[in-house]
Amino acid sequence: MSKKPKAKDVLIDTASRLFMVRGYCGVGLNDIIEESGIPKGSLYYYFPEGKEQLAIAAIENTKRLVMEDIQRVFTDKENLIQALQAYVYTLAQMFGEGEKPIGSPIGTIAGEKHSTSEPIRLACESTFKDWQAVYAKKFIAAGYDEQQANSLATVFHALTEGGILLAFTMKSGQPLEQIAEQIPSLFTERPIEK
Repeated sequence: MSKKPKAKDVLIDTASRLFMVRGYCGVGLNDIIEESGIPKGSLYYYFPEGKEQLAIAAIENTKRLVMEDIQRVFTDKENLIQALQAYVYTLAQMFGEGEKPIGSPIGTIAGEKHSTSEPIRLACESTFKDWQAVYAKKFIAAGYDEQQANSLATVFHALTEGGILLAFTMKSGQPLEQIAEQIPSLFTERPIEK
């Protein structure tokens, strides 16, 4: 018999999902309470500082989930180009025909709150840096030095975030598929000798 999820975890999972789809401003605490089925008192017990505190927990949760996805794809593909392509194709599948888009994992909330909530901005920055560190590790494993790897990880991350935004807006995975197709012309399996 499986254990019933803890109320705190249900609140975080619900908030994560809603923030991805609707952003911070499009989600109220009542939306989270209604969707989660958790009483209002429990929300304030676990998150006495309210929505911002819950949003930071949701960002941390989303960070962990996305890092697991990236690492799973990268573990399955040793080749750098194939790994990068596989990850972007995985993102594209989330926007396939008939699928309800998942939204932007962190991009929406980062765009909304970067200038009005320093704690949320810092949580988003930390998330982006941690994802980029996973990408950089893959570039380093392919032979790039740390500086190149970090730079290329930023480029790859910008491609995926932009692709997610386009896919979300167009309600289609096609922008991400196009990015995946172009990866071999944008990156090389091994660093180019100078």
